[in-house]
Amino acid sequence: MQITLSEKERMLLEDQKSHEQICIEKYSNYANQAQDTQLKQLCKNNEQIERQHLDTINQLLNGTVPQMNAQQNQNQNAGQNMNNTQIAGVCGASDKDICSDLLMTEKYVSGTYDTAIFEFKDTEVRDVLNHIQKEEQKHGESVFKYMESKGMYNVQ
Repeated sequence: MQITLSEKERMLLEDQKSHEQICIEKYSNYANQAQDTQLKQLCKNNEQIERQHLDTINQLLNGTVPQMNAQQNQNQNAGQNMNNTQIAGVCGASDKDICSDLLMTEKYVSGTYDTAIFEFKDTEVRDVLNHIQKEEQKHGESVFKYMESKGMYNVQ
């Protein structure tokens, strides 16, 4: 389905695009820095899903509402427009610091999707953004559960 975006919708998608690029960079950098193999794998898995999110945002910016069932199985061209001059994340961070940064990032990104969802007039676009937001929340949950399992995050 083709859509025409308002200026505000386009600006919101450009913001989400930059957030997804930063998430990809962070997960990629942290996968290389993490000491624990479980954390490395968590970062690699989440990075791949973030690449799908970036691809989805790029499709929306090009005026196409992607089919989410087909979208989940594709990951092509997702990293093409990334700005590699910036390095996201903290170099030399401990696994706990990595997790804290990732959890904070996911909380922020999920919140920005919430705002964007309410600003779109097209129901199908809202549904696509809601799908991405749910996946961002799952990323946060996976980081939280990892932290909790390693004694890095105690719920009292």
